[in-house]
Amino acid sequence: MRRCYLEVWEKINYLLKEKALSKQDFITKLLALEPKLKRTGEVPSASTINGYLYGKREIKIELIPFIAEALEIQEQELFNFQIEHELDYNLNQTKNARQLLMLLKYAPNSYVEHLIENLTNYKKLYIKNTK
Repeated sequence: MRRCYLEVWEKINYLLKEKALSKQDFITKLLALEPKLKRTGEVPSASTINGYLYGKREIKIELIPFIAEALEIQEQELFNFQIEHELDYNLNQTKNARQLLMLLKYAPNSYVEHLIENLTNYKKLYIKNTK
């Protein structure tokens, strides 16, 4: 059975791939936000952030809002792995699913109902064709 859980640093790396953002570009964006560590009151170094991205250092909780902002996501997204798991870790599909979820709030209810109906029909076809 495949695991349906990612470490936060793995989720960050997954999102970087999904967004076609290099680690260096992410580090630059994060440092531009000037996040301060509670213990030192200093902005973490690029090498410290790189250590977070490779899972060699624990990500400090106070950095989570800044990481989310640099990735242009909600903080909770760093701890939710359902989209990746449900879509078999397919970068294109997860990117599209995230974009769809972000845009749904702008759709009128009648369109959402129509979309649900169409997707339900596609699901039935998929099930029929995979039997």
